[in-house]
Formats: sequence, structure tokens, C-alpha cells
Amino acid sequence: KAFAETGLRAVVGHVCFSWRKEDDRKALEDLAKNWHGKADGRIRVSVDPHAPYTVDPEYLRELKALCGELNEEYGSERAPIIWHIHVAETDDEPEKIRKAFNVNLKGGVMEYLDSLGVLDDNVVAAHCVALTGKDIAVMKLRGVKASHNPISNLKLASGVSPVPKMLEEGVTVSLGTDSPCSNNSADMFEVMKVAALLHKGINKNPTLMSAAQVLALATIEGAKALSWDSEIGSIEVGKKADIAIINFAKPHLCPLHNEVSHLVYAAKATDVETVIVNGKIVVENSRLTTVNCEEVMEMAEKAKTRLLERVKHNIK
Repeated sequence: KAFAETGLRAVVGHVCFSWRKEDDRKALEDLAKNWHGKADGRIRVSVDPHAPYTVDPEYLRELKALCGELNEEYGSERAPIIWHIHVAETDDEPEKIRKAFNVNLKGGVMEYLDSLGVLDDNVVAAHCVALTGKDIAVMKLRGVKASHNPISNLKLASGVSPVPKMLEEGVTVSLGTDSPCSNNSADMFEVMKVAALLHKGINKNPTLMSAAQVLALATIEGAKALSWDSEIGSIEVGKKADIAIINFAKPHLCPLHNEVSHLVYAAKATDVETVIVNGKIVVENSRLTTVNCEEVMEMAEKAKTRLLERVKHNIK
């Protein structure tokens, strides 16, 4: 509802766990029925099993089947309901799966998911840190897309995703922030810069992850990951007018020579002056035009206070 009212574009999912199967199914059915393709097509829905160590093998299969059912009823080839899951975030994920479900993996986590028959080109896999060579081959074969979350992975000391290798093998890679719990910020400009620097540094190769390549990961490759690239992700005739206008007249962006390099290495979210979604201005002069930010911030502060009081009460 918030995305619809603010004019933003979003893929909204419901995160699923083995311990709440009945609630998950109803929530997903309601979400798909009420929101997929709504708000002038700006909102889409995803089925989101949390991770292979929190969702048992049979439930993973059930959720994949449910995604297919929901797609038949509410999705389409141009606007599918996608399947999003956290995969291989840490080196010990196979051990977590074994402890949780008594399943001994014979290969990598992506190989395990493939053995369950849940992988295809509508799957977005977040993190993809502890991948084997065979895992990457499976991703390429099935068309699985990766969401690279470098800041989250660094903050949690999870490791570094082999993004250059995935790109070399032809796997679609996008960029993500993960959540406020493991990033704190949702600034995609920060993510671009860290992604560009991280892989150069650990590989001791300054030519890896060029500014142009990283900008593509944040735009058109992200749209591909969401199966939305026929409509968004680049400025082209026939596509939706989703455009961010950056104000380069700032001391930290002066002098201006290479705009793409500036966007990745020097720009900040606060440099965004105008945002157009679906041809409508939703940010002007760096302020949202569709919502009162001060009121929303006040609501968030009150919600924080209520939650902290509940936590204190439960601890007592």
C-alpha cells in the first residue's frame, strides 16, 4: 500500500519459514491476488523462502510449486512472480542445513537446490558468497540470477561473493543492500562504490569491476534479475520512464570529467535531485512529492519506541 501511495516501483515478497507454513500460503495468495501488477503495473510480487537452512527441502518444493500456481493465475511471461532466496551467504551454510534438516550436502548449496528441482530463470539468489565452481555452473545452466550485497557481507564478515567469476561465466548479477539489520543504509550509491573497490582490492586487479560495469549491475542487470528488463533498467524508446537525475554541481563532484566514474566513486544518494517513476515525478528538489517525510520519520520513531518497550517487557 505504501508503494502504491508514494508512486514508487517495487517487487514485494513474503518471507517464508518452515515454522509458519499455513500462514505463508495465505499471505502469498493474498499478496499475489491484491497486488501483483497493480498500481499501474508498478508493483509486482515474489515468493521468498528465506534460506535453505530455515526452509526444509519439502517446503522448498512446495513453495516453488506455489509460485508456479500463482504465476498461472496472476503472473505472465512479461510480468512473472519471481522466487527470491538467500543462498550460500556463509561458509558454514551446508552445516546449518545438516543440523536443521539432517541433510548432508554432497556438493555446494546451489547444487543442493538444483537437486530439489527449484531452480530456473525466475530465481534471484541473494548473497552467493560461498559458491563452488559447480554452483556457478548450475546458476548459468538454470538461469539463476545473483544479488550481490557487498556491504552486508562485509559488515557480517560473511566473506566476498565471487562476482567477477560469475560475470565471466555469464551469470546475471545485480546489486542489493540487504536489510537495515545488516547494512544500516539503503544507499545504492554506497553499494556501487564498495562493489567496485572490494573486488579490485581482494583480487589486486584495478581493472576488475569498472565503473561502467558496476553502474550496469545497479540498473539494467538489476532489472534483468527481477525479470523486468523489457520495461525498466535503461533509458530506451518504448520503456517506462524511470529516471533519476543527479545534481553534479557539488564540490565533491567537481570538476566533472567522467560522469559514470563520478556516479560510482563520488556521488551520494543526497545528490539525487529528481526521480521520475512511470513518467511521474516522485522526488523534486531532493524531496519526495508524494509523502510527508517528517511525518513518516515521526511514525518510525514512535514504532521504534513501542518495539523497544515490548522487548523490555518480554525480557522481564
